[in-house]
Amino acid sequence: MRMKTKINVALVGLGFGGAFADIYRKHPNVGTMKVFDTNRKLSDRFVESAHLDGCYDSFEDILNDRDCDAVHLVTPIPLHAQQSVAVLDAGKHCACTVPMATSLSDIQRVTDAKRRSGKNFMMMETTLYTYQYFYVKQMLDAGEIGKIQFLRGSHYQDMSNWPDYWLGLPPMWYSTHAIAPMIAISGSRIKRVVCFGSGTMDEELSRHYDNPYPVESALFEFENGLCAEATRSLFETARAYQEGFFVYGSKKSFEWGFSDDAAPYVTDLQPNPGKRGSITRVEQITLPNYQQCLPVEIQPFTVGKEYDPLNPQESMKKGAGGGHHGSHPHLVNEFVMSIVENRRPWIDEVLGANISAAGICAHESAMHNGKSVEVPLF
Repeated sequence: MRMKTKINVALVGLGFGGAFADIYRKHPNVGTMKVFDTNRKLSDRFVESAHLDGCYDSFEDILNDRDCDAVHLVTPIPLHAQQSVAVLDAGKHCACTVPMATSLSDIQRVTDAKRRSGKNFMMMETTLYTYQYFYVKQMLDAGEIGKIQFLRGSHYQDMSNWPDYWLGLPPMWYSTHAIAPMIAISGSRIKRVVCFGSGTMDEELSRHYDNPYPVESALFEFENGLCAEATRSLFETARAYQEGFFVYGSKKSFEWGFSDDAAPYVTDLQPNPGKRGSITRVEQITLPNYQQCLPVEIQPFTVGKEYDPLNPQESMKKGAGGGHHGSHPHLVNEFVMSIVENRRPWIDEVLGANISAAGICAHESAMHNGKSVEVPLF
């Protein structure tokens, strides 16, 4: 069978999902690009403004479209599992925004559907393609960090003004931005977790998911012996927005800035000549862009509105401005190229399952006063 060099894509959900439409349209390995949103006027507006190939009348129309090769779901959290299963069972490759699911049984359903269909599944986790992640991975590969001693993740965000399905959501159910970098940097899977909930919420929020906690904090044990901590807040907690990760090594450490867009810190542990112990040097760094591994057509999306077509080289030096720290075009490229090259995407059903399941198990632990919970292997 001749391998396809261009794939036809459907994008479902144009709220946050709208940020991906133009990236797909300009990717050199995408043929047709169509969209669907329950708001038809929004769909029509995207088709016109982004010069797309059309919109679908329903989700079922996408499943029945034989010309559609791949579907990217950017839909409400409660729909992720059932829609992913439907896409895979329809014989189409599936990308889904985070989390993969909110129950272990639904993660298993998606995993089974992926293996049954033989198609690709990719969880579109933004933090694994940020400037920050690329920088730390480069440090790690160069031996600059030394031995990893500990990892931390954080995600502080108030969701009270978001759609109704967010209200009262258990914080660790949506902790993938805090957990994913720790798993990737550790080189190991999370096998066990203990977690505690903290604080109190308004009863109106608590009743939606029978969740009493606005904040949850967990300790994770990895198969390779490392441990990590992650904290997630969702409601009634006064804290600047941050999706951060922290890596503490025997030689160097990396720490996210206080707010999400603040410059990170690198601490260097150096010998103290003639004396016992070491001295530390702390530097706040400017992050580079890592657009060079992308097709030139979508490199500008790493800096978003910061891109100046009249001065492209200077624009690309900026390490800020693109969606979720430049991650959006990297996500699109990995999903598209995994299909074109007939290989697994990096964030496949196995990695996506461990990231999502660790959060689900963390909330279960919190609801049982910190009981140790084993994270199953999918």
